[in-house]
Amino acid sequence: MDIIKRKIRRAIVSLTMLPCFVVCAGAESRDTVRVADFGAVADSYVNAVEAIQRAIDACREKPGAVLSFAPGRYDIWPEGAVRKEIYISNTSSEVECLSKIKTIGLHMYGLDGITVEGNGATLMMHGSITPIAVDSCVDVTLSDFAVDFERPGGSELTYTRVAPGKIIVGTHRDTRYDIRGRRLRLIGEGWCTEIPHCIKYTPSDRHFQYSHDWGVLSGCDVEELSPGSLQFDVPEDFRPEEGATLTIRDIIRREVGMLNIHSRNTRLENLDIRYMHGLGIVSQYSTDVTLRNVNCMPDSESGRILASSADFVHFSGCRGHIDIVDCNFAGAQDDVINVHGTNLQVTSVNGEHGLTARFMHHQSYGFRAFHVGDTVAFVNPATMRRDAIAVVSGVRMDKENPREIVLTFDAPLPAGCISPGTTCVENLTWTPSLHVSGCTMTRISTRGILATTPRRIVIENNRFERIAGTAILIESDARDWYESGPVCDMTVRNNLFVDCGYNNSMNGATIALNPSNTEVGYDNIVHSGVAITDNRIEISGERPVVYAKSTGNLKFSGNTVAGTDTPLFILRGCADVVISGNVMGTPRVENTDCRNVKVLGNIRD
Repeated sequence: MDIIKRKIRRAIVSLTMLPCFVVCAGAESRDTVRVADFGAVADSYVNAVEAIQRAIDACREKPGAVLSFAPGRYDIWPEGAVRKEIYISNTSSEVECLSKIKTIGLHMYGLDGITVEGNGATLMMHGSITPIAVDSCVDVTLSDFAVDFERPGGSELTYTRVAPGKIIVGTHRDTRYDIRGRRLRLIGEGWCTEIPHCIKYTPSDRHFQYSHDWGVLSGCDVEELSPGSLQFDVPEDFRPEEGATLTIRDIIRREVGMLNIHSRNTRLENLDIRYMHGLGIVSQYSTDVTLRNVNCMPDSESGRILASSADFVHFSGCRGHIDIVDCNFAGAQDDVINVHGTNLQVTSVNGEHGLTARFMHHQSYGFRAFHVGDTVAFVNPATMRRDAIAVVSGVRMDKENPREIVLTFDAPLPAGCISPGTTCVENLTWTPSLHVSGCTMTRISTRGILATTPRRIVIENNRFERIAGTAILIESDARDWYESGPVCDMTVRNNLFVDCGYNNSMNGATIALNPSNTEVGYDNIVHSGVAITDNRIEISGERPVVYAKSTGNLKFSGNTVAGTDTPLFILRGCADVVISGNVMGTPRVENTDCRNVKVLGNIRD
């Protein structure tokens, strides 16, 4: 096993040295392409999608150019937009959305060295649309503009009066509705909310979490008292908090907030992303991505509280380095940042050199998860360890069956470690390092940061405030989402955590390491090399500070834990854990089948 681990480490290190793309030489001078010259007129309120696309296409012949917007508002409708079939990770199944044709507002395809300079412009989207796609590009920078929706996919209703049997709600001015048969329908520009998901914000505790309230209201008689003011006849015992707001959206992820696919060195700078339908900013099989001063949150003057129907920032199968710096995230019905790969399950072995692998999660399939020359690991789901590695020499995908990929390898398959129907294949080449710094995250209904990559992870100088789930969750999964394998180098330092984990997932832990292995014990370590240092963690109630399963070489030191006299650490099947030098009350450690757990040198605040 030590030999296999050394081979894997050598493969991971060597992959960081591989060139990913050949970068073409830029133009001698920075040409400027103005969207106004192609017919896009600011503040005209007419559909500018075709004019802007003509300007984008002109940049293809001008490497290094600047695509410039004059200040103002540009309206972008689906009519005339580029339509392209793209399979996107974590979006929709064949049942939820059979067609993978996306409607793209700004389709940036095959561009080299282009900077989009917004000059403070607002791109106002209409209908169901992916606002921007950076597709097969090199060195593209998106800078200094805002993206919003005239009618966001999320509806917002606020309780203005609560009385026995009668409730009055006010709808946000951007929320559209009609009443059919005394029932309320939430409608938009060419769509209607059919499969609703409801998250409620309560101002008394500033919590944002799943709610059954819409299930009650949608089944009750309603009448319009005045435009935007609705009265419901409700059960006598239904007494929600006055001032609370329901955010309701459709669960089907037909589009995404932004797509960065098959591209290298994409930079998002000084952007205001005010709403995103479906999954948020998705980077898929791209290399080197930077987000700097990107604000994913409603406009402060809009009165809205929801900015994304799902994750804010999602990375699937990327490589190189991901840098997320000085960004603000507020109001998502899913995670803030999710970085992962995809585990495919082996369904058959095809001779000595080949196998067939299958996408297992219903919302992730159809994309090219492997390339010739990629190094892969064979993962045992029971242990979640990488048992062997191999190099891909051939890839075949069948358009008639987008769930399966046929792989061949440059050497015979390793003996004794592949069991069809059980073993998974993980792509080690397409795994990134991650740095998240100086960011603020709040009003999040699930988790803050999820990261499963074998390369270095640094999470520092951030503020996690009232994240409903675990603020930082490290999984490693070949059972549910089938997302990636073990973490071996993670540092979490100098962050502030305030009242996280109130939905009690992972026992309400602020930080959790929870791989999906079923063989749990200190002799089966999955994650390792985790240092949690010099953070301030403010706990409400008796929630755990850390929940860790199958983790080795775990260090928790120099932290300040406030709000509880007996900070709780839950450890399952861990080894070589040190809890030392912290400012906190007397720690309480619950451990199961652990080895070498040291608690020493902690002082009371």
